[in-house]
Amino acid sequence: MAMAAKDIEAMIKSALPDAVVEITDLAGDGDHYAARVTSAAFAGKNRIQQHKLVYAALGGEMGGALHALQLTTAVPN
Repeated sequence: MAMAAKDIEAMIKSALPDAVVEITDLAGDGDHYAARVTSAAFAGKNRIQQHKLVYAALGGEMGGALHALQLTTAVPN
């Protein structure tokens, strides 16, 4: 079962309310997305810690409804 981009964005924003989230459907199939997430919550954290915050926000959807996510994280300027 595919996952809608708006659902991914909502899950991330639920866990990281200040996040700016940009989702791109890479294959047009609802299973392969790219996400750029910018949040002050990432300040002082390394890239792995930042990605773990996003994956935690997605709960058990990774590997299930959401097959693949190319993730880019950043701290606001």
